[in-house]
Amino acid sequence: MAGGSEELELFRRRWREELAGSAKRRRQEAAAEPPAAEPESRHSAEPGYLALARGLLDGGAPPAPARRSPSPARPAEEPAGDGGGDDLLGQLIRDLNEINEVPFFDIQLPYELALKIFQYLGKTELGRCAQVSRTWKLLAEDEVLWYRLCQQEGYLLDTSISDRSCWKLALKNCRARERTLKTNWKNRIGGVSQLQYELGKILCDVHSCDGVVIAGYTSGEVRLWDTRTWDYTAPILEPVHGPGDAGPRPHVSFVRINSSLAVAAYEDGTVSIWNLMFGREPIHHYQHNQRIQALALGSEGATVATASGFEVKVESPNDRGFWQTTETFEIQKLVNFLNLVPDVTGSPVTVAAAEDVVYLLKAEDPGKILHSVYGQPVTCLDVSAHEAAFGVKTFGWLLNEPNQILLYNLETSQCLKKMGNSLGDFTCVNLQNSPPNMLVTGNKDRRVRVFDLRKSESLCSLYAHQLGVSAVQMDDWKIVSGGEEGLVCVWDQRMGTKLWEMYARHPVRHIWFNSHSLITANIPDEKNPRGSSIVADDLTMHRKHRGIIYAYEFSVDQLAVESILPICRSSYDEVTGYNYNIGLAVPYDNI
Repeated sequence: MAGGSEELELFRRRWREELAGSAKRRRQEAAAEPPAAEPESRHSAEPGYLALARGLLDGGAPPAPARRSPSPARPAEEPAGDGGGDDLLGQLIRDLNEINEVPFFDIQLPYELALKIFQYLGKTELGRCAQVSRTWKLLAEDEVLWYRLCQQEGYLLDTSISDRSCWKLALKNCRARERTLKTNWKNRIGGVSQLQYELGKILCDVHSCDGVVIAGYTSGEVRLWDTRTWDYTAPILEPVHGPGDAGPRPHVSFVRINSSLAVAAYEDGTVSIWNLMFGREPIHHYQHNQRIQALALGSEGATVATASGFEVKVESPNDRGFWQTTETFEIQKLVNFLNLVPDVTGSPVTVAAAEDVVYLLKAEDPGKILHSVYGQPVTCLDVSAHEAAFGVKTFGWLLNEPNQILLYNLETSQCLKKMGNSLGDFTCVNLQNSPPNMLVTGNKDRRVRVFDLRKSESLCSLYAHQLGVSAVQMDDWKIVSGGEEGLVCVWDQRMGTKLWEMYARHPVRHIWFNSHSLITANIPDEKNPRGSSIVADDLTMHRKHRGIIYAYEFSVDQLAVESILPICRSSYDEVTGYNYNIGLAVPYDNI
């Protein structure tokens, strides 16, 4: 404070000296000129900037601007009292014109260049810069800067800068919505619905993509639900009808779905492919001679891979849109797990696990073996764009190596990491949907483990279920796991604590979630339960044998009385009526 007072007194003293020198020059000029009329006031003949400075020094308000009369041209040089008056006046003029140029310490930058510098700042730094001056405030609140921050944080990626009038407010609303969703997840606030189709009888397989659910049943029917809206009357996908299809249709073995295609494999070896935009009829189908053991669908694009017997077949459309068999691979053992590598340019790449051998199937190298150890069968498999993770099981005579998760590089075919030393078998692994450098697994020893791929060590181990873990997925802060006993658990990863759980009969075979929704499927192991009727048209099979799909929604607050969704969701489009097509909500869609 003392230094600031001294600088202020020095500034005022230099201004008084400059004003005194200017007054002395005017008296000398007036003595040399002929006498004129008496001015109205003492300071009426002063220049405008001197009147403004004198008013500021005296502590008064600046004078109102008056219309200036034409004055003679200013001489090229004017003597100054101490040589510093012109510098002070220039500095004052530059400060008053600050709005035209952006001051950066001792230099002036164009607006575009200053905006380029501000693009490297975050939200906190921009907020601090906005408090420096009016010019910096305008610069720090430029729409380009806040639009870039929205894109960097993953908000509103499919919008352009002209879609919003205030991107700072848009970012604030997105972050507030994210905090609300996180609170709803932790406190189990939201809505839940059951996706059931009684005509399909027993649930066989379930898959989902971006909120669209596909389910296959023992009746041979395949049904879709779109959980992004509250209208669950999606159409039933029709199979291919042949001339000899008079009897009952075969059970559905596997179903898969992505953003554009839906695929179903049946027990008789038939595979049907539907386009989600072209209606209920399949656009392509093909037949295997034996039962299909594994089915894979690319996460993006149109590529389908199936394994039947010792054969792996890859189907995809050509440039003209006609489906054809791209590759056929012959292997030596029966396939247990099958995955298509995502984000591959050119011919598709398939990873197949057949007992104790993992194959990397490419068009240029059809029989390449990625991993093979006799007596160590593969128990689970998942792939990402560049890596493959799978669990291996050991037998009693091989005690020096416990059950582990192996991580392989798909480009070099080398083992990168060996993780986990568990006495139980690894039953599920999720690599593709996990955060970068993270991996989550489930084990028969009833634990969920999260591994850091950079350190090859377990970050946390959660005692989750009573009969082993059957499905698992994680994001940057939470883990959702499903068990063989039918329990779905939601965990806080960083705290290592269970947030809440939900129970249903039958093992949890499918889990999928995003920021605002969760889909789980309890699929029975027994497709022909004892005690139930085997008559084809009987619809009285007890509900406990059928299996169930749950859809949770956390984007809105579902209170006990408010936001009650429609209690009846029947479409009433079935030709044959039956007793279980009312479709009541459970109860009032409150968790």
